This record gives sequence, structure tokens and C-alpha cells, in this order.
Amino acid sequence: MQMPQPDASVLDRREAIVAALRQAGAGMVIDDAAETRAYECDALSAYRCPPLAVVLPGSTDEVARLMAVCHRLGVPVVPRGAGTSLAGGSMPTADAVVIGLARMNAVLEIAPGDRLIRVQAGRTNLSVSAAVDGQGFFYAPDPSSQLACAIGGNIGMNSGGAHCLKYGVTTNNLLGVTMVLMDGSIVELGGPMGEAPGLDLLGVVCGSEGQLGIVTEATLRILPKPSGARPVLIGFDSSETAGACVAAIIRAGVLPVAIEFMDRPCIRATEAHAHPGYPDCEALLIVEVEGTDPEIDEQLALIREIALSFAPVEFRESRSEDESRRIWLGRKSAFGAMGQMGDYICLDGTIPVSALPAVLRRIGELSREYGLAVANVFHAGDGNMHPLIIYDANAEGDLDRAEALGADILRLCVEVGGCLTGEHGVGIEKRDLMSDQYAPADLEAQMRVKDVFDPRWLLNAAKVFPLSVSASRREARPDPASHAA
Repeated sequence: MQMPQPDASVLDRREAIVAALRQAGAGMVIDDAAETRAYECDALSAYRCPPLAVVLPGSTDEVARLMAVCHRLGVPVVPRGAGTSLAGGSMPTADAVVIGLARMNAVLEIAPGDRLIRVQAGRTNLSVSAAVDGQGFFYAPDPSSQLACAIGGNIGMNSGGAHCLKYGVTTNNLLGVTMVLMDGSIVELGGPMGEAPGLDLLGVVCGSEGQLGIVTEATLRILPKPSGARPVLIGFDSSETAGACVAAIIRAGVLPVAIEFMDRPCIRATEAHAHPGYPDCEALLIVEVEGTDPEIDEQLALIREIALSFAPVEFRESRSEDESRRIWLGRKSAFGAMGQMGDYICLDGTIPVSALPAVLRRIGELSREYGLAVANVFHAGDGNMHPLIIYDANAEGDLDRAEALGADILRLCVEVGGCLTGEHGVGIEKRDLMSDQYAPADLEAQMRVKDVFDPRWLLNAAKVFPLSVSASRREARPDPASHAA
């Protein structure tokens, strides 16, 4: 993966830059070479680069002071939440300062009557629901990394999760943000009243991958916990049949809270790792519905009728909390379990649900053509695929082959009417595939938005936009050496 050369004029002023960050009195400054290595990559660990320095602020005002210093000195900034990005979204460059939000994890306000919670952006996803659980509420988006991933990162990537089919992704549950611009200005977008008049700037920021500013606080929608929920597990003798069943359920107008897909390689890995008791089959679906008992029974009766028309090898309906836990156990353990099979790249192209059978078949063909195993585990209800390409990081050429296979799978998603990413973001992983989805005029329009928020292109460099089309923006930046430290 190509990265731009670091700005020598920034590297030459490293000591002065670190001194200026300390003088700003904004958070903990880390500049020791050994300690900055902890921030050299995110969950796309195949690529690594220690940053110039790391700063860990504790408040919005501290972030603003840090941003103002970096802006004045012409220093690139990389925002970082928990570092769980699978697309290299928070990977630094050698001339960049990482501003990490891990210390900013406080709950600032809970208003059950208004169905909202306001938190600092470093708070983990799962702990948001924990903060309101006692009042009978929850926060709906639930990425697989929810135990660790931070709300700021969720906003940056517009993350979803298993239950996004019914409740939507982050943008559907985000009411407002406090954001610090590159020059240190603090802006408020949206708020507890929901949509504000004028331009939908909150919608622009959600999913912007740290290109426009650093979100430091977020106002989130919370929802009453459902009266009940029940999953079913449905096994099939082929992935294509499982995909066809998903399309049929959606076509019938049923709205489960989740439809999750796992194929044989993933089933075997999770069975060996977590022992959930899954059937021996080629693919399985976990379909969960919620509501009152009569509502659940009615929905599951229709799902059973649809599923039986596809001759499943097993249809298992949960009858207890323990059975529900075991049905979900393998799915929740899937990504950790797959790590036992070897190194892997996890993609997240999104496709129309009706295209699932054909796309799954073609992924199998591509897997055989490249000679690399591909396991599939994903949010089938909204077509958010997560093919996991297994490779050996120690085998010469394997990473290159895996990336080439991944690029072909993502191009396939675009060809059938989908897109490059559903929730992981573009980062560095899909950056140079953006031209496969967007015409030059479309990319130009997106870059003009960045020009408005970050005219010197200092924020999260070398992400999202292809280097070939964004180079002119970076080269047009004023020379940072002209700014005295």
C-alpha cells in the first residue's frame, strides 16, 4: 500500500513541534520512539508507521489548543479513537501528530425523557448502552468490536452492526456533535432537537473518516429496550441457498432486528473456538425478531414458512435465554475465531440483497482462482458483506495476492449496484478503488467539501481519496517551514 513521503520540513522541526504541543498545556504528550510504536497501526496491522508524536487530551478545549498548534505549524493530524479500524483509517504518517481520544470517555448527560445521551467521543460503544440500561434504554448501533470501539470512530466510519437492519446505522442514531476544526475552531452541529434548518452538515460529518474535523462529543438517540427478542438458527446445504432465503425474507416484508450469515469455514472456526453447537452445514443464518410474545410468534411463523421452502438442513428456534445466547455465541466470536485459521483481511463491500446468491457464488470462484480461502460472515439483511480473505503474512507475495483478491471482490460489489464500504470506511485499504465507484466529477465534489473544512489538507492524510487525484491538493498547501515553531 503506497503512502506519501513524510514532509521533511516537518520532521526537521520535530523537537520544536513537540515543545509547542507541551506548551499548549493540552493533554499528555508522547514522543518517545518506543512508546509511539503503540500507535503505529490500527486493526489493519499489515501496515505500520510510528507517528511524530501522540497527544492524549481530556477535553474539547484541549483538542482545540492542540489543533491550533498543528495548524499554525503546518503539521498533519491523525484522529484516533480505539484503533479498531479495519481499513487503516487511523494509521499515521511519520510527519503526523496522533490526537487520541481514549481519555475522553465521560458521560456528559442522560435525558431519558428526551431519549438521548451525550458522551465524549472516546467512550466505547457498549458502555453507552450500559450507561442507560438501568433506565430501560439502549443504544442501537452494535459493531462486532463494540466492547472496544469508540463512539468517535463509529461516527467517523458511520458504523452499523448486527442490529442495523431494523434500527439503522450511526447516522440514523446521531443527533448532534461537537467538533474541532483544523484551525482549532469549535463548532456545534445538530443537537437534541434533531434536524436543524439549512445544510445537513451533521450528515456530511458522519462517515467523513476524520477528513473534516475531530468529533469530541456526541449526542446520541437512545431507544426503549424491546419487551422481548428471540433468534432462530437456519442451516443450509449451500451459501447460495442461504442468500436466496435472505432475499425472500426481505421481499416478504418481514423486518427482523437482525439477519446474520456464516459459511462453512466460519462455522467450523467458531465451533472449534467457542463451541456454540452449530449444525454441520455449508451456511447458516441467524434471524432475530423482537416485540411481545404474540408479535414474535407471528413473525417467526412467517420466517419458518419462508425458510422451509428452501429445504434447510436445520431450523432451530430459541426457547430460552441460554439457547439465545448460544445461537449468538458463534457469531459474536467469529472474528476472533477466524484469527486461528491464519492472518486475514476483512472486507465490507455492500450489495443489494437480491444479488447475494450470485455474489457469493462469484466470491467462491475468485477464491479458487487466487488460491486463497475466503470465509464469509456478515450482516445479510442489509447486504453488508464481510468476506475474510485468509493468507500467510510470512509467505512472500501472499499479502499482495490477498489484496488483489480483495480488490476484485470490492469491484464486484460495485458492479452489481453496491458500494465499496458499508461500515469499515475507506481508509487506506479502499482509497485507490474510489475511482472504480466514483466518476472524476464525483470525487472532485467530495474533495471540494474537504477544501472548505480543511483547506491545507492536514487532517488524516493519505486516506479516502486516491493519491493520484488528491496529490495536487496536498502540494498546494502552504510550506509548513514558513511557520516558525
